[in-house]
Amino acid sequence: MISALTNAATRVDSFRLDKVATAGAGETASAGQGFAAAMADMAREANQTMKGAEAISIQGVNGKASTQAVVDAVMGAERTLQTAIAIRDKVVSAYLELSRMSI
Repeated sequence: MISALTNAATRVDSFRLDKVATAGAGETASAGQGFAAAMADMAREANQTMKGAEAISIQGVNGKASTQAVVDAVMGAERTLQTAIAIRDKVVSAYLELSRMSI
């Protein structure tokens, strides 16, 4: 799970947030789209990991994949799910914090 979180954090950190603070309205929108695109890309990769683990599990049931391959795929899917849950929790926490701010 740590490596998956590090990979996700590296992608999100690659966006220059200091530009958002000093940018005009047009540049802020593009930075927001970059963050949304990164999140969509991570979700797409998570979906592919889960589908791959499911396919390997089915192959294992049919006797076409080794036990080690099935365990590796399932453990990878578990790490991906834990990462997605951790990111979701952080996003919800950030939203709740922003909603508590006075205007």
